[in-house]
Amino acid sequence: MKIETRAVHAGHGIEPGTRDITPAIHLSTTFERAEDGSFPGGHSYSRQSNPNRSALEDCLASLEQGAAAIAFSSGNAATNSLFQALSPGDHVIVGEDVFYGTALLLKNHLVPWGLKSSFVDMRDLAAVENAFTPSTKVIWVETPSNPLLNITDIRAVAAIARKAGALLACDNTWATPALQSPLQLGADVVMHSVTKYLSGHSDVLGGALVFRERNALYEKIRTLQHAGGSVPSPFECWLALRGIQTFPYRVRAQSENAQRVAEFLSRQEAIEAVHYPGLPSHPGHKIAVAQMSGFGGMLSIQVKGGQTEAFKLAAAVRLFTRATSLGGPHSLIEHRASVEGATTRSPVNLLRLSIGLGHRDDLIADLEQALRGI
Repeated sequence: MKIETRAVHAGHGIEPGTRDITPAIHLSTTFERAEDGSFPGGHSYSRQSNPNRSALEDCLASLEQGAAAIAFSSGNAATNSLFQALSPGDHVIVGEDVFYGTALLLKNHLVPWGLKSSFVDMRDLAAVENAFTPSTKVIWVETPSNPLLNITDIRAVAAIARKAGALLACDNTWATPALQSPLQLGADVVMHSVTKYLSGHSDVLGGALVFRERNALYEKIRTLQHAGGSVPSPFECWLALRGIQTFPYRVRAQSENAQRVAEFLSRQEAIEAVHYPGLPSHPGHKIAVAQMSGFGGMLSIQVKGGQTEAFKLAAAVRLFTRATSLGGPHSLIEHRASVEGATTRSPVNLLRLSIGLGHRDDLIADLEQALRGI
């Protein structure tokens, strides 16, 4: 089935008894045993499993064409659980431009715990190969990257990982399974911040890991989640599953809007650079064309004149909201260096734009009037 059909049907079923088409929200934390001690409903306690969470996991596995999925309370919780499934002394190779929260998690918490890490430019395949050590277990890539939208060749990095006996994990939050299928390109695990495009309305906090195989890594992470309790609530699972039904159409509309906005901004004298893989001038455009069916709703720009001019532009927009996060119907604009602090890798003149579902002509007109004031 096509992804639009899977988004509507995967994880959904008619409720037994009441015959609801829309699933119920199952708030109970505990479930009755049968007389023989078994759990005929498939659930015993909600830290272990819940009907709404199981439905969401079935849906996510289907969307990414994986064997199994685990839903978490946030994207960071999903990332943390994968790394915690490794052992002190194990080594991971990570893209140098991954989400700032992933880098902080590793540097501030997991490295002191005993995990070893190397941050490399994932576009440089020789650098990736040279970063391997005998204890390397995982390569972590994010493509497009946040916030510079660099593109990693998933197939090429997957081949390097297989040759070395390591696993490839891919953060697919920005591309989503509507535009990119990392498991089909050779990745072993896909991570999502479900908060973003999948739920799609800026009202859910959630994350997920999707696995190509239901293997020992999957079982260990499931056990870690049960022990640690990093689970999403039934209501958030229900909201996410509802949002997913429309996500392929939302993502395509946001991608089309972003393409037009990027083209407009690339022609503006006040803009120093536009980072968007849908532009032929983007260094990763050819790879993006090969592994993506669209280029996503995110872009970043660098404003001439530095941080002061970037702040002026962000202050002058009317339809864009100055806020963090992404993937919802509203268009957002954010100065990433301010958010990330002293150790940021983001240029001080960079603004990150999450393009929403407003009409592209209105969004462009808003940016045009804002540019006149700087």
